[in-house]
Amino acid sequence: MADLQPRENPLYNILLVVDDRQENLIAMEALLDNGDWQVRTADSGEAALRCLLEEEIGLVLLDVQMPRMDGFEVARLMRCSPLTRYTPIIFISAIAHTQDAVLRGYTSGAVDFILKPFDPQVLRYKIQSLLAHERNRRDLLHLSQQLDSARAFNASVLENAAEGIVVVGEDGLISFANPAMAQMLQCSVGDLEGRPLLSLFGSPEMAVEWRFSEFYRHWRQGLTYRLHDASLQTLGGERLPVAVSCSPLPRAQRSMVVIALDMSVVRHLHAQLESQAITDALTGLLNRRGFYQSLESVLARIERNGKRMAVLYLDLDGFKLINDSLGHDAGDHVLRRVAEQLKSCLRPYDVLARVGGDEFTALLDVLEHPEDAARVAEKLIELVSVRQRIEGIDVTLGASIGIACYPECGQSVDGLMRAADIAMYEAKRAGRQQYRFYSPEMNGRARSRLMLEESLRNAIEHSDFHLVYQPQIYLESGRLRGFEALLRWEHRVAGTVAPNVFIPLLEETRLINRLGDWVIREGANQCKTWLPRFGEDLVISLNVSPVQFSMPQLLSDLQRVLDDLQLRPSQLEVEVTESALMQDLEQTRKKLQQLRALGVRIAIDDFGTGYSSLAYLRHFELDTLKVDRLFIASMLDSPRDAAVVSTIIDLGRHLGLEVIAEGVETMAQRDWLLDHGCAIMQGFLVAPGMAAAAAGAFPMQVEWGALRSTPVPALSPAPSP
Repeated sequence: MADLQPRENPLYNILLVVDDRQENLIAMEALLDNGDWQVRTADSGEAALRCLLEEEIGLVLLDVQMPRMDGFEVARLMRCSPLTRYTPIIFISAIAHTQDAVLRGYTSGAVDFILKPFDPQVLRYKIQSLLAHERNRRDLLHLSQQLDSARAFNASVLENAAEGIVVVGEDGLISFANPAMAQMLQCSVGDLEGRPLLSLFGSPEMAVEWRFSEFYRHWRQGLTYRLHDASLQTLGGERLPVAVSCSPLPRAQRSMVVIALDMSVVRHLHAQLESQAITDALTGLLNRRGFYQSLESVLARIERNGKRMAVLYLDLDGFKLINDSLGHDAGDHVLRRVAEQLKSCLRPYDVLARVGGDEFTALLDVLEHPEDAARVAEKLIELVSVRQRIEGIDVTLGASIGIACYPECGQSVDGLMRAADIAMYEAKRAGRQQYRFYSPEMNGRARSRLMLEESLRNAIEHSDFHLVYQPQIYLESGRLRGFEALLRWEHRVAGTVAPNVFIPLLEETRLINRLGDWVIREGANQCKTWLPRFGEDLVISLNVSPVQFSMPQLLSDLQRVLDDLQLRPSQLEVEVTESALMQDLEQTRKKLQQLRALGVRIAIDDFGTGYSSLAYLRHFELDTLKVDRLFIASMLDSPRDAAVVSTIIDLGRHLGLEVIAEGVETMAQRDWLLDHGCAIMQGFLVAPGMAAAAAGAFPMQVEWGALRSTPVPALSPAPSP
C-alpha cells in the first residue's frame, strides 16, 4: 500500500466575500488583490450558499446585515452542512453591535468579528493564518481517512487471506491469528491466541524449548526461516501438510509473523501424478516403472526373510494380427479383457503389470516350490487361449510365458527381468502357447543371438553380403527361364553362414529393411548386364521378406529401379512367402494389385508349407507358384507328398499360373514332375546358386540327355534360400 501523504489542493486558498452592496465587494476585491489566494464574491446569502456548494472555499468574509438572509443565518446554515461545517468565517460589519450580537456571531460559528473600518494589513495576516489553519485541518482529516482506509485494508487482507497467518511474540506465544489459520486447524481464533507456536506442530523435532528452536534463532538474527515439508496438528488430532515461512517484524514490535500454506491439495495431486506415473492408462495395471518398483521392494524384503518368488513374463500370441486387421480399438479391448483374466487368476498380494504393447509381467510372491509358478503359468495360458468374439469375428489368442525364479535365475531386478524375457522367447521358439523356466543354456543362446545380431549389423556396414544366382529351367525343353537371386553371407571369421540362420534374424530385427533395397537394385542391375547374352525374356526372381512386403515404399523402390535401369517390369519377379500374404488379407490384395499394375511378376515362395486358404488364393493377383523343396525331396517315396505336389501343379494350371519346383536334384524327380505337368524347375540337378560371373556363363539350353548319362555326384544338402 502507498505511503500516507497530504494532498496538494490549491482550492483550499479560495476566499468568498459576501456583501449585499456592490461597492463593498469591489473594494474588498481591490483590497485582497495580489494575495496567495483567489477571491470569489457573492451579493446575497443565497448566492453565498450556492457558491459554497459548487466550490471548496477556504475562508468566508461575511457581512452581517443583508436583506432577506443576514450573515447570522448564512453562518447557521453553513454549520448545518457537513461540507461547510468547519469552514472558517470572519464577520465584517460597518455598524457597532452590542456584546450580545457579537456573541451571537461567535455562536453561529464565526472565528472572528471585525468592525469597519479595519486595518487591511491585519486582515491579510488573519486571512493567511486562517487559510493555513484550514489547510492543516483538511490535510489532517485526509491523512486520518487514509490511515483508517489502510487499517481497514490491512485488516481485510488478514481476514480474507487464504494462508494461515499468526503473529508470535519473542516468548513464542501467539498474539494474533487470522481466520484462515483457525479454519485450517479446525478451531477458533480465540483457541490460538496465547498458545505456544511450537505446540501447533506436534512433531518430535519441534519438542524443544522455544529459545532453542530454529524459529527463535532466525528471529534473533533477523532472518527468514522456511519449512517446505512441515505438518500442523488440527484440533481433532489430524496431520495437515503445510509449507511454513517465518519473518521478523520491525525490531520495536519484538514479534514475528508466521505464514502457513495448506499443502494438502498439492500433496494429493503429487500422489495422483505419482500413481499415474506407475500405472498403465489402458488396463489400470502397473506399468513397467511400477512393476520394477514393486519387484525392487519385494527383493529387499525377501533378502531378509529368505523366501522364494518368481517373475513371469507373458507375451500374447496372435495379438498383432488382431490389432492390424481389426484396428487399435479392438486391440485395446482385447488387452483390457486379458488384463482382467490375468488378474482373476492371481492372488491378491501378487503383482501384475503391463510392461509393453502385448506384454505382461507377474510377480508371484512367497512361493514354496518353483512348480507353483509353473501351475500358475499353465492356468494363465489356459485362461488367455480361448476363443473370443470381437466385432462379430471369432478370434483366438495364445500366450507364451517365461519364468525366472529367485534366487536361482537372478538376484536383482534387471537380472530377473532379463532371465524371464529370455525364457519367454524360448517358449515362443518352442511353438508358442507354452511356458519355459530360465536356464543358463538359454542365456548362452541369447548371448549368441546378441553376438550374431551385432555381427549382422557389422556385415551390413562392411558390405559382407552378396548375391548368388540359381538357374530356373523349363523341364521339357531345357531352356533357361531366368535366375533366382539368393542372399548369402560370408562371415569374416566364421565363414559361410547358412541363410536359415541369418535371414530369420534379419527379419526379426528388421535389419532386412537396410538390405532389401540393395538386393532389388543389385539383382536388377545384374539382369540388365545379362540381357545382351540371355535375351529380353530373361527373368530375375527377387525374394521380398514379409517385413519388406508390408512396407509402403516397396512399389516406389521397384519403380525407381525399373526407371533407372530401363528394364521391362516383366523381367523382374517378386517372390513373397505364403505367410507374408496372409498377414493382412485386405492390404495384401491391394499390394498385389499395385504390383500387377506396375507390371512386375509375382510368385508365392514355399507354397504348401504355410496356412493360406485356397478360397483366398483365387482373389490374389499372382503369376507363379513355387513348390517347396521338402515336398520335392520326398515325393518319390511318399504318396502323400506326391499327392500334394500333383495337386499344386493342377491348381496352378487351372488358375493359369506357372509352377516352379524347387530343390530338384535327380533326373527321376525331373521326369516325375514333367509327367505331372510341372513346367519349370530349379535345383542341384542343374546348378546350385552361383556367383554372378559363373551364372553369366551358364548355357542358354540344358541338354537333359547329357545329364541323364552323367553320374550325379554326391550333393550336400542345399542351403535354404
